[in-house]
Amino acid sequence: MVPYAEERYAAPYLHIHRADYHKILVAEAEQLGVRILLGSAVSKIDFERPSVYLDGKPEFRADVLIGADGLKSKCREAMLGYPDPPRFTGNLAYRIIVKVEDMQSYPDLRELAAEPAFHYWMGPEAHAVCYFMQGGRLCNLVLLCPDDLPDMVNTAKADVQEMREFFRAWDPKLQQLLGLVQEASKWRLQHSEELESWSHSNGKFVLLGDACHATLPYLAQGAAQAVEDGAVLGALFERLESASQLHDALIIYERLRKSRTTAVVKGSTRLQCVFHMPDGPRQQERDRQLTQEEAFEGYPNPWADPVFQPYLFGYDADKEVEEAWAKYKTGEKPEITRIF
Repeated sequence: MVPYAEERYAAPYLHIHRADYHKILVAEAEQLGVRILLGSAVSKIDFERPSVYLDGKPEFRADVLIGADGLKSKCREAMLGYPDPPRFTGNLAYRIIVKVEDMQSYPDLRELAAEPAFHYWMGPEAHAVCYFMQGGRLCNLVLLCPDDLPDMVNTAKADVQEMREFFRAWDPKLQQLLGLVQEASKWRLQHSEELESWSHSNGKFVLLGDACHATLPYLAQGAAQAVEDGAVLGALFERLESASQLHDALIIYERLRKSRTTAVVKGSTRLQCVFHMPDGPRQQERDRQLTQEEAFEGYPNPWADPVFQPYLFGYDADKEVEEAWAKYKTGEKPEITRIF
């Protein structure tokens, strides 16, 4: 992807540790005067005022409320008016960090870390992916396989030996990498049902990110879609001339984003079947396509798909908003298209 992404899409393709990205966002938000309150659990939302009530804190009122509280969103449940817990997928993820300096003693692993890239291993009921962060100092390793966590447990410290045993017959390179693992965590993979709408009918409340389109990690696009949501919503807010346009702006935001996030969510979910195929004729055909054919529409590697790749990486949030707002200013009434 280097320098391909910059040449094709005029932007780099980046791997970044989530904590590092959080720091960047927090620093920018604080510089812009945003006040961040930690330990603030939502107890109630008044959609008409609108206002939000936090445990042990005064009521907060605003012109518009944005619920960006993730998969287990209390804001989503408040808007729906009923509990909406995450759904199990039958899979879990081992999440692991390995120091690249520890990989340098092994020629095969040294070669693996030589260039910035992401590496995939696919097998029956599971797959593994690794990529590099913090200037090549850390290797992030994620293993996705059948869920064996107890019913009421969603995250847990992993048994490293059990993890190695599951992948004992896989590529020796992967086994070597797993041999360097000191500790790992298990995360149950969960998702949510698609919503009919992301916004409240009064036009003063809207959802964003995993709160309205939780995305499984097979396509590595969950956080990216939330960032796109924020970019579109922010660009719309920049164009507001009065508070009376807020409702229309939220409708435009949902119209611009919902169909795209639906396509990405469904595309990511489909990859579970592609990556986790049992050994047999379909798996052999998948492997033949990956190793012997030029990429085509529907290619098993979606990042190389000549149709899906530009759809995924060529998205321009500012352009989408500019075109939509121009139509709105000519008098075109914004409407939401429902997609299921």
